Amino acid sequence: MPTCAIADDHPVRRAGLEKFVADSDELSVAASVRSIEELVGVAPFDVAIVDVPLRSGGPALAAIELLAARCPVVVTSSWERPLTFGALLRAGARGYVAGHSDGQVIVSALVTVARGGFYVCPELADRFHAELLPGLNADPAGLAPREAETLHWIARGLTHGQIAGRMGLTEATVNTYAKRIRAKLKAGNKAELTRIAIERGHVRGDDHRFPAA
Repeated sequence: MPTCAIADDHPVRRAGLEKFVADSDELSVAASVRSIEELVGVAPFDVAIVDVPLRSGGPALAAIELLAARCPVVVTSSWERPLTFGALLRAGARGYVAGHSDGQVIVSALVTVARGGFYVCPELADRFHAELLPGLNADPAGLAPREAETLHWIARGLTHGQIAGRMGLTEATVNTYAKRIRAKLKAGNKAELTRIAIERGHVRGDDHRFPAA
């Protein structure tokens, strides 16, 4: 059975991760600590899941890179400003899951990565796609990647609060993005934004399942 190390400086989140792993019949907990540095000297383990605060930016990536040299790493995203996929991949991470993912998603990510695979939770899949293939739905209005992602979720009918949760942002930041998008696209309401999003390939017509007005 693969063994898992957990590094998270928030005790409640760390306890939740411990429970997810311990309750699984596919993994066992090798160590549970506050920081990656505390894993030095711990007996070998097969996979690690970490939530590294972004307060220090570069050192966060350096810590992930250090751990990735030892074992496959899954990163959780509970930061207000999460790291980009490109940065995480360059640091050696093999999995990325939203911080509020349920136990099944967490375990699936850890098992997949422990077996040599790569995992992005379904909630972050669109963002992963948008970041790694930024030119696929390039917009002549000049939307930034995060603005294009925001437009996608607006067109899907999500509220600004729901979009903030999916993108790892504050609702105020999503509000700012929405204002910029409306200005760039000269759209006055959600219905117009949805129409433009469909026309420009940010979302398919049959993807929109909620009222946009």
